[in-house]
Amino acid sequence: MFDRIASLYDRMNTVMTAGMHHRWRRRAAELAALRAGDRALDVATGTGDLALELAARVSPGGEVIGVDFSARMLDLARVKAQHAAARARAVTLRFQVANALALPYDDGEFAAATVGFGARNFADLEQGLREMVRVVSPGGRVVVLEITTPQRAPLSTFYGLWFDRLVPTLGRLAGDAQAYSYLPSSVRRFPGVDELAATMHRCGLRKIRYLLTAGGIIALHVGEKEGSVR
Repeated sequence: MFDRIASLYDRMNTVMTAGMHHRWRRRAAELAALRAGDRALDVATGTGDLALELAARVSPGGEVIGVDFSARMLDLARVKAQHAAARARAVTLRFQVANALALPYDDGEFAAATVGFGARNFADLEQGLREMVRVVSPGGRVVVLEITTPQRAPLSTFYGLWFDRLVPTLGRLAGDAQAYSYLPSSVRRFPGVDELAATMHRCGLRKIRYLLTAGGIIALHVGEKEGSVR
């Protein structure tokens, strides 16, 4: 499905969020608290927008790896990275096919790991988070940027209208109704902000906090891996 919608992905994100998704990814990259020369991992990187934000923060001398299970998404991420090369000077930026539930990296390889709008696609959320924690060095950060369900009217009413009716309609107009019916159903299955924070704690993260933005539709969670500060 993700290979199939890859060519639509960026445009649909821009339409569905009125272009705000770039701002949310920048905030997620800031929460990773990276420094020049650091190594960072972006899981479920899609077309690479969050990986590019991370790359801008580890320059000079750093490295960012973006992983995804969709080869077509990664092809587009590589093209995007070439066009943005001036923005990520003196940074190694690579994109690799990988399984988020079994990351092909050693323990403690990265200063931070992020996932933007991909955690709800993990077949096993806890296993995916444990893998992100595993590959981060002690004191490093794990950041999760995700859509969440607002609980209070009137935003909850608007949210239901937008995600349950308008988004699938946009998908039909774009030629892939199935993919954009999947989006609202995946959000409904995803845990709420407090439950996600508790899951992150079980996976070995501490000092967990979350920020809500866009009226409570978008949540950014960040936690630090147990151990001495890197």
